[in-house]
Amino acid sequence: MTGLRERKKAATRQALHEAALRLAIEHGVDRVTVEAIADAATVSRRTFSNYFASKEQALLHGDHARLARLLELVDARPRDEPAWAALTAAVEEMGAEESFDDPEQLERYRQLHHHPAMLTELVATYAAAERDLAGTIARRLPADPETPLRARVLAGSFLTAARVANELWLEDPSQPLPDLIRRTLTLIREPFA
Repeated sequence: MTGLRERKKAATRQALHEAALRLAIEHGVDRVTVEAIADAATVSRRTFSNYFASKEQALLHGDHARLARLLELVDARPRDEPAWAALTAAVEEMGAEESFDDPEQLERYRQLHHHPAMLTELVATYAAAERDLAGTIARRLPADPETPLRARVLAGSFLTAARVANELWLEDPSQPLPDLIRRTLTLIREPFA
């Protein structure tokens, strides 16, 4: 169970994220400032800086949280389960947890992911997740000199497949995201099975 302090921090982080999203929708990403986000969330500029290094980080907090949740789910899988099976099962579990039917949320997500200023932060978010996921995967692989490389390639391949599925879904949301993820993972599964 999480303590009161952690819950308050999570609530503040979420409030900043939601304020950033709301302002980006109302005014456009380019016109949103850190000061405006802090004001909208009724916190100081310093408090904002305790949670996020930039407005882009605040805007993409949802992506970061989803990737962190994926890591938790993979880590919670049985230790003797092969890495690819654990990754696939974690994505399935995550798909069952999330709702993908809110058109307003989809439009916000689409705007953020197609805005040029957000791409650098998005790449950084996925790169950090790849390093963390590689560490989780390495614990599931037989220990040998190739384990770190194999884990990093597997993490990168997996996250690339998930990112490609996500981009395809943003282009055509009539295709269910969980189905697209399954299809992209199936296409690259063989080398890691």
